[in-house]
Amino acid sequence: MTAAESLTTTQTNVDATAQEDFQIEGISAPNILGYFKTLNAGEFQATAALFADDGVMYPPFESSIVGKDAIATYLQQEAENIQAHPRQGIVETLENGQIQVQVTGKAQTSWCGVNVLWLFILNQQQQIISAKIKLIASPQELLSLRREA
Repeated sequence: MTAAESLTTTQTNVDATAQEDFQIEGISAPNILGYFKTLNAGEFQATAALFADDGVMYPPFESSIVGKDAIATYLQQEAENIQAHPRQGIVETLENGQIQVQVTGKAQTSWCGVNVLWLFILNQQQQIISAKIKLIASPQELLSLRREA
């Protein structure tokens, strides 16, 4: 099996399992559901595989992370003990045919929980081309998080 066939098989498996048992109110996009499912399972290679080759992740307090390998490496280093709890989302088709998906929820670590807005842009092939993770907290809460981190 070639790497491309393996990736396609992995993507198909992620799509099927994401739709089976993981739900976010207002969201049915398999790659978005797969993002949260694989992230929470610590399957960071599978999470990164949901991105386009030149996809970008914008984590809080960090510069942009570009490309599947860099995203997987970043997640392995920084997301090991994070659990995302998405609650609901809104999907909107943009003028250029891309899809914007906003998801609100909470991220939980061993030492705190914080409200989060995830803002995804999907290309026409449903790959994630951009994922911005924004913490929704007061400036004081954000400062205390940065000191604790």
